[in-house]
Amino acid sequence: MNFQLALDRLTRDRCFQLLKETEASIDWIEVGTGVIKEYGMTIVRDIKTAYPEKILVADMKTCDAGQHEAIQAFEAGADITTVMAFSADRTITATLEVAKDYGKRVMVDLLGVTDPSRLIELQNLGVDLISLHYGKDMQLEGEMKENLFTLIDGLEGMEVAIAGGINQHSLSGLLGKRLDTIIIGSAITAADNPGQTANDMKKVVKQYEVDH
Repeated sequence: MNFQLALDRLTRDRCFQLLKETEASIDWIEVGTGVIKEYGMTIVRDIKTAYPEKILVADMKTCDAGQHEAIQAFEAGADITTVMAFSADRTITATLEVAKDYGKRVMVDLLGVTDPSRLIELQNLGVDLISLHYGKDMQLEGEMKENLFTLIDGLEGMEVAIAGGINQHSLSGLLGKRLDTIIIGSAITAADNPGQTANDMKKVVKQYEVDH
């Protein structure tokens, strides 16, 4: 299972400090939407240069101009770019076409999607990587709801990531789900000791994998 660190609502210096402290425990690095809006493609490029061995996710949250934004992300060194599931089909297929040309991938963010039939449509478009997403503002209303997983009931042939306020307490409850990537943000980035927290959470995941 991939362990993805989401860097968002942070300064450039803090992003690099966090990566230095956590690099041994993380598999994928996500440059969050807020960080990209603040620093542009430069920070995507610089992080990829500093950590070429890590999978780099540019959380572009594209909802239009799919071809253009995908090219931006991949030219900057991203291995994966994100597009919103509610986007027009043509926007999604445009990002997929660019990804194929670059040998890269697209993660489709399911934020706001409640109808499982949309996932069938996405799969028919060629999507093979999706993210269940319990949004930042939604988290103000409480922890992630179990019904989020009804979207992927019976779904085959797609990799599934999950994001949304996941912390040390809630992590263990996710490990029995059909998930390929767990995305952790502030539970690590706002921790008193980010490196130790990332290490502890990674150990929980690895121990589960050993036991199962």
